[in-house]
Amino acid sequence: MMDNQQYKKELQSYLLNIHTQTSEISKTLEDQNCCILGEMEKLLELVVGAQSIASSFYLKSYLSPFTDEYSTLSNAAFRLSEKRHGGLIIVERKDSVAKFIHNGIQVNAKISVPLIETIFYPGNPLHDGALYIKSDLIISAANILPLTETSYIGRKLGTRHRAAIGLSEKTDALIIIISEETGRISFALNGKIFVIHI
Repeated sequence: MMDNQQYKKELQSYLLNIHTQTSEISKTLEDQNCCILGEMEKLLELVVGAQSIASSFYLKSYLSPFTDEYSTLSNAAFRLSEKRHGGLIIVERKDSVAKFIHNGIQVNAKISVPLIETIFYPGNPLHDGALYIKSDLIISAANILPLTETSYIGRKLGTRHRAAIGLSEKTDALIIIISEETGRISFALNGKIFVIHI
């Protein structure tokens, strides 16, 4: 796992490359006979890379004071994403989430990638609902969360995303969302969604 300085250095490198690529595209546009689609694809790859580095940095920053297993959680999210298995993972921070979540099944187990993958395996009775993590333990699974009542113009949000935003509006918890439709990983914090992986 990279330290903060390594994250920042790598992100600066991506941003410099994005700036260089953007300048080259602008110059190419002056020649009306040139097609810039190939250059735009390279630019998109750089932006996605920068986004991945930045989101990993912030995810670590937001989680590391509250769980030593932030790297395990990140790995589990990426494994679920690769398989297109949906998931919703609450990480309690300072505020207790207990009074806002309902009907969870007690797990009380150490956080591990195989256990998280098993819980969110399609068809498993616990795969619908959210996993509740406090410190380095999975407290419960199949938790029901409050849905946000905020409407997002131009964005269609699924139940997992609305539930994650809803809980993040009421507590300082960080909620990781894995979309089963797209494999996209994002997290909700303070009523907002941040994309980690497209």
